Amino acid sequence: MPRRQTSRARYAEIMSDLRNPGDAWVTAHDGGRYWGRFGAAGLLAYDRDRDAILLQHRVTWSDHGDTWGIPGGARHEGESAVDAAIRESQEEAGVPDDAVTPRYTHVLDRGGWTYTTLIADVKTPFEPEITDPESHALAGLPLDGAAQHNRHPAVAASWQLLRPLLRGTPTVVVDAANVIGSVPNGWWKDRRAAAEGLRDRIDALVESERGVRPGFFDVQESAVPGIDRAHPEWIMVVEGVARGIGNGTHVRVVDAPELGDDEIVAQIAAATARGANTTVVTSDVELQMRSHAAGAKSRGVRTLLQQLPDLPAPLDDPAEPALP
Repeated sequence: MPRRQTSRARYAEIMSDLRNPGDAWVTAHDGGRYWGRFGAAGLLAYDRDRDAILLQHRVTWSDHGDTWGIPGGARHEGESAVDAAIRESQEEAGVPDDAVTPRYTHVLDRGGWTYTTLIADVKTPFEPEITDPESHALAGLPLDGAAQHNRHPAVAASWQLLRPLLRGTPTVVVDAANVIGSVPNGWWKDRRAAAEGLRDRIDALVESERGVRPGFFDVQESAVPGIDRAHPEWIMVVEGVARGIGNGTHVRVVDAPELGDDEIVAQIAAATARGANTTVVTSDVELQMRSHAAGAKSRGVRTLLQQLPDLPAPLDDPAEPALP
């Protein structure tokens, strides 16, 4: 039986006591009125197995009603755009916890108001569910057929920019030995611990939600105006005594059975075969050339190290006092 829709007036009454301070119209510098005192965000979820995106058929009384758009809404005060997009998709489409993995953020800036689109991969398949009165329907629409629907004007305007980002998952393959060996910090005293430290720093970068600059993958602002950050899949190749340190929370660690360079090229070839937008991190010129031939871009180790956060010192291992 179809779910009965709540009237606009009744919905406003229901929400009156629950409204967040961010739920308000604002006038931006371009003169337009937009929803969200602290900006807004939405989720563009791509299911790779189905080659489909999640779209919401908006109810008639909503802004640009009877169009297809992405689940989204006003950000809360102090809330990150990534968190807001995921929260709104849960509230409007029943997207389960941890069902999607962020890949890119794109920001539409109207001057004093922004809308952030979180482009994400579906990692755990789910069926969307209408969980509030703002939807006529929710559906996973085939990527190649989405343009045939009556889309929300903002979705239609950005579609040609954002669509190419959906299929090419940003992927970083890290030459751990080369990165570790580039910093004279005593790594040679415990190579295994140094590899674990690098893995944990990459994990901390992912947890921070800062992502990396899209130029890391040759996705330039000039080609995709408004592109903000990339949130890649991380693969770290280790060799020698570093083998067996295990995966991080967000980093897949691969033990090279023999030469690390050969395994790095193999990982690049596998990523390229599945359509990933792949970058290798190494300052080894010969490996860079082999990586290019396998379909990857390359960045020097300093480019990565500049973006990694430092880990706090363990409480039971205080730093040595500075020399006088």
